[in-house]
Amino acid sequence: MFKPIENRIDTIFVHVSDLERSIKWYSELLGLQVREGNHIGPVYTLNMGDRRPGITLDNHIFEENYKFIPSNQPLFNLSASDINAAFAHVTKMGAEIVTEIIIHPDLEEFSFKDPDGNIIMVCTCIS
Repeated sequence: MFKPIENRIDTIFVHVSDLERSIKWYSELLGLQVREGNHIGPVYTLNMGDRRPGITLDNHIFEENYKFIPSNQPLFNLSASDINAAFAHVTKMGAEIVTEIIIHPDLEEFSFKDPDGNIIMVCTCIS
């Protein structure tokens, strides 16, 4: 079969208005160290682990006519082994909660907003 596009995701772009603030916020959210250097943009990629897609924060610094519009639906979901601990962490960070913890037959999830208003979901699979 002809396959000009590979069956994988390399990175997920999250559009932000303040790259430095977003780097610090997402790094705290994910328990990552901020890499040293000047982070003016346009992008900064968070390492999500070997052979996993990254999260690339993009401030569009070189695009004069770019207008930031936050996502009104979850951009992606992050995994958590303990949904209650994840919810407490996000709440302690001061994130705006979009949905409280919802329990489904096979997963638990909640959603919150990043500093720009983009919606992120956290899920725990129930086995």
